[in-house]
Amino acid sequence: MSSAEVVLGFLEEAEPWRLRSPQFPSKVGGKPAWLCQRGLPSLSGLECEICRLPLAFLLQVYAPISGQDRSFHRTLFLFCCKTPECYTHNDSRCMKVFRSQLPRRNEFYPYDPPPEDEPPSDLDQDQSVLPVSGVKLCWVCGCPGNKACSRCHAVSYCGKHHQTLHWKHTHKKECCSPEASVVTVSPYIFTESELVTEPEEEEEEEEAEGEEETAVAQRSEDCPSLAETLAETDLEEMAMHETEDNKVVQRFKKKIAPEPHQVVRYSRGGSPLWVSSQHIPSDQDIPACTCGAKRTFEFQVMPQLLNSLCVDSTGASIDWGTLAVYTCSFSCNHDDQYCPEFIWKQDFSSDQQTQIKQP
Repeated sequence: MSSAEVVLGFLEEAEPWRLRSPQFPSKVGGKPAWLCQRGLPSLSGLECEICRLPLAFLLQVYAPISGQDRSFHRTLFLFCCKTPECYTHNDSRCMKVFRSQLPRRNEFYPYDPPPEDEPPSDLDQDQSVLPVSGVKLCWVCGCPGNKACSRCHAVSYCGKHHQTLHWKHTHKKECCSPEASVVTVSPYIFTESELVTEPEEEEEEEEAEGEEETAVAQRSEDCPSLAETLAETDLEEMAMHETEDNKVVQRFKKKIAPEPHQVVRYSRGGSPLWVSSQHIPSDQDIPACTCGAKRTFEFQVMPQLLNSLCVDSTGASIDWGTLAVYTCSFSCNHDDQYCPEFIWKQDFSSDQQTQIKQP
């Protein structure tokens, strides 16, 4: 994929077996379909940095790198907090993203691609433990969980918070009671859908216009006028910001108008489509990978996903303008460990929100 190409992601219903790890899915909601079965993120690594509660799985994108055997299988996993109060303006600490990759020949999956037909053995695959590594998973969220119910020892949890949640929800009735009907769907997870992709149709005119706007914005950033430092120009500066913001919003709306239901835009090495002229990261804002390589843009999550997840509301709710994910440009190996990558949350004002979410 060249840096100019953009692939759009849309939600579709799919049979549950298609969204399990052996199918290498891209998906939203449900529990994570872990790629590598070892070295999963730690419990502390999967906590919100603001409230310290466990993060919920939001989505995963299967993004192998052609011609690079160590990344023959490669998936990016995005987690978010479910506490609305943690979504403060332009603060990314309520989100985390991890990368996992495997060579074609590995201990977890066959060398050949998975069959298109449903595997006969997959009647109801056990999602409480990873089959090869034996890692136990939390019943509530599907993340690593070694804390078993002390009474029945039949279910595991990532910690006390999810154990309490399950107990209050249904497990109090089910525990040690074989005749009780067991609820299999966790109330904590987002509704599961497949993430299907198709290339964005690019218009040369719009691309040139976008480049021109970027160049103008860059020139204005590089050459601040003396007037900007004077108190009497404050109102003019505010008006200019509003005008610049409006341009960005209009460009965003125009760009997504042909496909308003897109929830993801993927363009490894490309550029995000911002929703505001403010809080755009500089190169210095994006930390290098632990291997020393520069991180580059890979994909972004669009605000339309909030509507699809039914979490969007005018009051306190999970919220973002767009989520831009930056990953190691080298896509380095971390043995079997899941590697943390970088996410940038950009928000918009309430009047912009109305404009953008209802294109």
